[in-house]
Amino acid sequence: MTEQRPRVQGRAARALLGAGAAWLAATALPAQAAEELTLYTTREPALIQPLISAFSAQSNIKVNTVFVKDGLLERVKAEGARSPADVLMTVDIGNLMDLVDGGVTQPVKSAALESAIPANLRGADGQWFSLSMRARVLYADKSLPLTSFRYEDLANPKYKGKVCIRAGQHPYNTALVASLIAHDGEAKAEQWLRGVKANLARKATGGDRDVARDILGGICDVGLANSYYVGQMKSAKEGTDARKWGDAIKVVRPTFANAKSGGTHVNISGAAVAKNAPQRANAVKLLEFLVSEPAQALYAQANYEYPVRKGVALDPIIGQSIGELKVDPLPLTEIAKYRKQASALVDKVGFDQ
Repeated sequence: MTEQRPRVQGRAARALLGAGAAWLAATALPAQAAEELTLYTTREPALIQPLISAFSAQSNIKVNTVFVKDGLLERVKAEGARSPADVLMTVDIGNLMDLVDGGVTQPVKSAALESAIPANLRGADGQWFSLSMRARVLYADKSLPLTSFRYEDLANPKYKGKVCIRAGQHPYNTALVASLIAHDGEAKAEQWLRGVKANLARKATGGDRDVARDILGGICDVGLANSYYVGQMKSAKEGTDARKWGDAIKVVRPTFANAKSGGTHVNISGAAVAKNAPQRANAVKLLEFLVSEPAQALYAQANYEYPVRKGVALDPIIGQSIGELKVDPLPLTEIAKYRKQASALVDKVGFDQ
């Protein structure tokens, strides 16, 4: 499944392209690359090309980028040992784990990757690595006196007829349900799903930005959505619908009721080295670059994502609207184990009907 988000536009595009151009100017090398690698990615090319250009300028390694909209796992498996893919890049922990479970990745041991990426955000065996994060946060009507929120609160009857959310079978929501199962067990996760369904103001459908749109329209008061959309909406041109939606909401970082950590659920963009990578060494170099401070700054400043590397400044809009993120320390591999159960629960309670 590819990333369902618009291409970077406006200030975001200028920031990303400008930063990439600055990096290129500062690290200019001969135009002819001595080496190369092939990247298969489901991420929108506009989101990653400046990062790739910066890497090539620094390393003199040409990156052949292949955008695979759908069927990444199937394509790599069909190509087998003859596959030219060196790096596989996608979004959502479920999609990344599908590549690992499908046997098309290989382990990597890298001090640079292990020092930059927290243990809960990478495979213990080095099969996959997070590159950026997006938090599953609460969008709320600005008039509500909310300063804290627990994911479990969304099932509280006091929110009956006041909740908006996209389809439960969307990967970002099944990942959250899987996280609830990991924290509280399947029975409580099912109870939560039934409670949220009973509180829905409208059918669970649409996209994350539609939650903000419907809060502005008075259809609902609260809903769950990804953090980077806040940056997209609040940076939109004054007077546009997107800007109106962004200005209508405030954002709260939810936590889990039974988690002592007080952390917020996140999903990721990530990558792995392909099992049959012809240019394995160069593939590792690319991953190490993508978690370097300059690359992580590009993720934050132009894509409104949270860096996985500590100490990298957030985009000002995200910093002001959401703030620093305390991540739920539950390993993503633990969450991913419950994906199928989460999907089955969504169907069992008829959440999307």
